[in-house]
Amino acid sequence: MIERIGVIGGGAWGTALAQVAAAGGRDTLLWALEPDVVASINQRQENALFLPGQTLSPAIRATEDLADLAGCHAWLVVTPAQHMRAVLSAAPSFAGPLILCSKGIEERSGDLLHHVARSSCPASDVMVLSGPTFAHEVAAGLPTAVTLANGDGGKGEAVRDRLGQPSFRIYLSDDVAGAEVGGAVKNVLAIACGVVEGKRLGQNARSALIARGFAEMTRFGLACGARRETLAGLSGLGDLVLTCSSTSSRNFSLGKGIGEGRAAADLMADRRTVAEGAFTAPVLRRLAEQRGIDMPIVAAVDDLLAGRAQVDEVLESLLSRPPRPESH
Repeated sequence: MIERIGVIGGGAWGTALAQVAAAGGRDTLLWALEPDVVASINQRQENALFLPGQTLSPAIRATEDLADLAGCHAWLVVTPAQHMRAVLSAAPSFAGPLILCSKGIEERSGDLLHHVARSSCPASDVMVLSGPTFAHEVAAGLPTAVTLANGDGGKGEAVRDRLGQPSFRIYLSDDVAGAEVGGAVKNVLAIACGVVEGKRLGQNARSALIARGFAEMTRFGLACGARRETLAGLSGLGDLVLTCSSTSSRNFSLGKGIGEGRAAADLMADRRTVAEGAFTAPVLRRLAEQRGIDMPIVAAVDDLLAGRAQVDEVLESLLSRPPRPESH
């Protein structure tokens, strides 16, 4: 039986998920790296650093000690993608459901995060929770729908029944790769859409970019063993539309700043929170090229972030690509 939930990661999304897990007064333990976050949650029922203004359930307790998570029945893992392996390796041994809520690809290895988690916690049942979610809306109890993917339907149902609420609807899937690919690729495409917004190129251009970006996501996902219907669902197309359309998206905001003429390095240095697409773009491009998958939008974002090209050069390159059938 899943009762006590541990949340690994004290950012906005981890805090919002702790709020979900604590619904009905259920005991929830949140681990955060930052002592200020732990103190703020325990003393004022607020994550003043990452989710200011949102009163948190008194059932949430925060800790700086990973060892405290040993008594939990399931873990929600909400660390930045590039730090997941290190954090899980430092955590106590765990054999319960390990629910990955981060979105990205490990840059060093090129591994999807469920491979990282299975390597670090081989005794755990690894699942992926993904979908169109802004943390502040989830924490406020606004209606949200997500995908929970794992290979064991029974264990997925137990997690769904523990976390699901009328305002937090969970749909089950057994396509772990599909749920992960959608969440990782959409972050890179959201940067591209932010550039379009920053350059004031209009809604037509952004809609076209979302559609062509979804084609890139689909090509890459199918090559990873994902199913087309998963990529067209909440964790793929649904998440893509959300993050490509609002400055509440960290990745979209990063792209918007680049489109307005600011340097990518300066924008990323200023950010307290992580725009995962900036780390995903180079490894995604590398994997696509290794597998012969055409992903011109991803390559363009990578060039922009690395300073190899300017915005106008990238736009000219994309617009001058030879005509081809839409299905390609």
